[in-house]
Amino acid sequence: MDLNRRMFLTGAAAAAGTLVLPHAASANAAANAYFNGYQTDSGFQYRRTNFNKIDPVWHRQMVKYFSDEPPGTVVVDTNNHFLYWVWENNTALRYGVGVGREGFQWFGRARIDRKQLWPRWVPPPEMLQRQPDLPRMVEGGAPNNPLGPRALYLYRDGRDLGYRLHSTLEPWSIGRDVSSGCIRMFPEDVIDLYQRCPKGTGVLVLEHLGADAG
Repeated sequence: MDLNRRMFLTGAAAAAGTLVLPHAASANAAANAYFNGYQTDSGFQYRRTNFNKIDPVWHRQMVKYFSDEPPGTVVVDTNNHFLYWVWENNTALRYGVGVGREGFQWFGRARIDRKQLWPRWVPPPEMLQRQPDLPRMVEGGAPNNPLGPRALYLYRDGRDLGYRLHSTLEPWSIGRDVSSGCIRMFPEDVIDLYQRCPKGTGVLVLEHLGADAG
């Protein structure tokens, strides 16, 4: 496309406010296919996940799982993109998750010392340095709040590590290395985990745990 034609199309779109380029329309349609309406929760709404579009491996499910961690511990296998909530009798409830991309990963032990329904999002200074156009704060319940309906805050020795277990606005990102270190979950899954984990729950984030037997 030559420059004059490109300028004409751009100007027409600005004037009419209605021009949607084909590739943009296709991208929106593809993204919308991952959602199935809205769910009201505590006075706010989130977009329900269309799990028919999600590979069953990332669906929440009970699995056979061997771990030395006590029941009630959260274990994150970042290599395989699974979060386990350890049960008794060598079993666990397994969730698919998105994890930190290269250069933003972290591993180690932490504890859930804070929980929040519909948390506000305040991007950390490091993220603002990389993306200065980000908002300085997004209120809880806002459609563009990346934390979604729940957040579980990870601490070590009483210090907020800056990492969270939280929802995602991009269900297709589950199973990938996508975040700045936080653990992303489907909104339905983080609501479920939130109900199971009291404050003080231990969290272990490891680079690789190996596949479970289930």
